[in-house]
Amino acid sequence: MRAVLDTNVVIDLLHFADPPAQALHRAIHCGAVQCFADQPCLAELERVAGYPRFALDTSAQQSLLADYRGFVTLCEAAGAENFALPRCRDADDQKFLILARRCRADLLITRDRLLLTVTRQRSLPLPFAIVTAAEAAPLIAVARDCHQRPTARAGERPLGGGSEMD
Repeated sequence: MRAVLDTNVVIDLLHFADPPAQALHRAIHCGAVQCFADQPCLAELERVAGYPRFALDTSAQQSLLADYRGFVTLCEAAGAENFALPRCRDADDQKFLILARRCRADLLITRDRLLLTVTRQRSLPLPFAIVTAAEAAPLIAVARDCHQRPTARAGERPLGGGSEMD
C-alpha cells in the first residue's frame, strides 16, 4: 500500500508514539506500507519539528528527520504538474494532495480537519483516500493480509489454476 503522511502524522508517529500511529509504524517497518515525501513536505517537517511546543533540541530534530528519511521514498516533480485536484482551504495542505496524486498513493494519512473535509468535495473525486491514522489501520491490515498470502512455489500451481491433467 502506498501512502503519504502529513506533517502532524509524522510527528505523532516519531515523536509522540501516538497509539493509532503505532499500527501504521509497524506496517511501514514490515513493508506493508510504502511512504512518499518530496522536498516541500520535508522542509515543512523540518520547520515544524523546531516548534517550541514539541520541545525537541537540535539533535532530536535531526534524529526525527533522519528517522523519517530512513523510511520514505522521495517522489519529486518531473516537470509541470497539472493534476485536477480540489483546492484545500489551507493552501499549505495542497502539497500533500499533489504529492499523493504524483506518487499514486492509496492513502493520504492526516489528522488535519480541513484536509479531511476535502473528500466531501464531489466536484473532483480523488484517486486516493484521505483518512486518519486510526481509519487507515484496518485498510492497512487488509492490504498486509493480501500481501502475505502464500504464493505458489516453483513447480506448484496456485489453487484453482490449471487442470490436473496438464
